[in-house]
Amino acid sequence: MKFTLKIAAATVAVTSALVGATMSSAVAAEEQFIPLLVYRTGSFAPLGIPWADGKQDYLRLINERDGGVNGVKIVYEECETAYATDRGVECYERMKDERGGASGFDTQSTGITFAVSDRAVNDKQIVVTTGYGLSQSADGRVFKWNFPLLGHYWTATDVMVQDMAKRLGGEDKLDGKKIALVYHDSPFGKEPIELLKRRSEINGFKLELYPVTAPGVQQKSTWLQIRKSRPDFIVLQSAGIMTPTAIREAQAVGYPRDQIYGIWWASSETDVQDLGDIAKGYRGITIHNSLEKGRVHKEVQEYLYDKGKGTSEDGKTLGTLAHTRGMMISMLQVEAIRTAQEKFGVGKHMTPEQVRWGYENLNLTEERLEELGFAELMRPVQTSCENHMGTDWARIIEWNGKEFELASDWYQANHDIVDPIVKELGEKYAAEKKIEIRDCSKES
Repeated sequence: MKFTLKIAAATVAVTSALVGATMSSAVAAEEQFIPLLVYRTGSFAPLGIPWADGKQDYLRLINERDGGVNGVKIVYEECETAYATDRGVECYERMKDERGGASGFDTQSTGITFAVSDRAVNDKQIVVTTGYGLSQSADGRVFKWNFPLLGHYWTATDVMVQDMAKRLGGEDKLDGKKIALVYHDSPFGKEPIELLKRRSEINGFKLELYPVTAPGVQQKSTWLQIRKSRPDFIVLQSAGIMTPTAIREAQAVGYPRDQIYGIWWASSETDVQDLGDIAKGYRGITIHNSLEKGRVHKEVQEYLYDKGKGTSEDGKTLGTLAHTRGMMISMLQVEAIRTAQEKFGVGKHMTPEQVRWGYENLNLTEERLEELGFAELMRPVQTSCENHMGTDWARIIEWNGKEFELASDWYQANHDIVDPIVKELGEKYAAEKKIEIRDCSKES
């Protein structure tokens, strides 16, 4: 009797487990999880808040307007990092296996990217770093799970140097000039150094380096040195509170703001709007054409904010540079999922490995960008096994005292300079980490 009861109980337990597994699979098949690492607090919050709003608004739009990706609902969860690497790693570890597996981590931090990239290889997790992260991770042969989409710090810095040269009358005019890098003393801040060193060797300018201790509110000694040295141009690799502080200090020592170029994370309205004319002439760089507005902005207004469903309570971040960049990032994530579905099953949940294939096979044509409402914001983007960046485009913008306005036509980095650095340092990374370099001719 006891034996029969034990068998019955075991049968019920096994059946319950099978039913539970089936239900779990059914749930997973109806949704796709995207973790959202954000920093709405801390010294980078002025940048982080609209960036986070933009990422979430686009995902909400996909669910509201389209019912998800081919019927698969996007589910998401924010995890606050305050730009702290240890907190970012905690978010990654907690979220990587949730809801059938993460569809890619936009870490929103170069430091967190450095910390999780090694783990991602073993965990088979995607690290998406649009416009930031490890610049050499554009080499997909080495960095199978990393995607610095649309550009990275070396492409951005190269474009800024090109614009400086254009203003001088040609690259030959850079010879004998001084270019200073004022940078956040962190992995993020140090990224442009390699490109600037190579450019200085090629173009003959003197490179000066000025690290600024985080969070960047103490810069007086740095700018006193700059007043003495008087570099011809400055590249400002900063974010958050460091940016307006730098511009105020530039004013204090009489350094012309129109000779300062800020990286895209230092080129948002929140960086300069409180400064007004103090920042007039300050130049920045955009990822593709993120200063522009497109149909996607109108649809976010119509489907979300007009119905009280937007991420930002007052809707003021919609249309800002940082918010637009956030939407661009989420669009790329959604299109990677869609691309994966086209290969592995339309309307089905995609595993992280399948989504990784989607990131590696993106093909956003002019027609597709038009359909998505991003035609004004971006040029066509295509990735491959070897190329995990896709297509880098950028424009220079300038603060006129009230708003940013376009100050250049389209630029691309000089890939005769950038690509050898990506390959060289990518292969060096592979040797140090004992990573086998992929033969992309054998990848399908």
